Amino acid sequence: MKESGKKGGGFWNTLINRSVPSAAALRAGNPSAQQIAFIRSMNKGQRRTETLHIPLTQLKTAVFDLETTGFHPHHGDEILSFGAVKMEGGRITDQTFHELCRSSGPVPRSITELTGITQEMSDQAPPLMGSLHGFMSFIADRVLIAHGSAHDKSFLDQALWRTTRSHLGHRVLDTMMIAGKLEPYRGISSLDDWLNAYGLPIRTRHHALEDALMTASLWAALIPRLRQMNIITLGDLYVFLSKT
Repeated sequence: MKESGKKGGGFWNTLINRSVPSAAALRAGNPSAQQIAFIRSMNKGQRRTETLHIPLTQLKTAVFDLETTGFHPHHGDEILSFGAVKMEGGRITDQTFHELCRSSGPVPRSITELTGITQEMSDQAPPLMGSLHGFMSFIADRVLIAHGSAHDKSFLDQALWRTTRSHLGHRVLDTMMIAGKLEPYRGISSLDDWLNAYGLPIRTRHHALEDALMTASLWAALIPRLRQMNIITLGDLYVFLSKT
């Protein structure tokens, strides 16, 4: 795991008060009632109405990406790595999270070639519960952002259900959907294509943290374009996306 920036707020206070299992316990893969309760608590109350009135330029978000063993979370495919970066409005912070996750089955050779994640790396990584706990702690109560979010949401929701019998309660914005709604004439959808369209640099692809950082740069570029259309708040954005 890599996390930078100030460590403050509810989670760290909870950690100090010893109500969160130790890192050693998480890596050992021994989920406790406290650990399960903590993750469940992170999924409650995430859709507060007042969030809809926050301007996009002030919205606290966490842009994330997952690498997985395939495309079908309900048929055995699993998360291999989590990547995320915090944003304050359109500003990308230096607070990032990246951690591999141990899979219960083999890592396909095609996935290793795509992501660089080997079987050995997976075997040495924390179990799902440990990595998931770290990820949920990092994102806290922020609105989530992903590119082509259906894939990531389905894997994250399945992981939460497997470990804690809870579902993802966070709001999730999709940069692919937003960009496509703003400029449907482009007829593109991939992250690479949208980065090229906006003149944004493409770095290492199919690496969870790098993909999250590139998605963050796309979200930062979308905010002023939304503002030009008088889409100011999160609520305005939802209204805009709901229009046919």
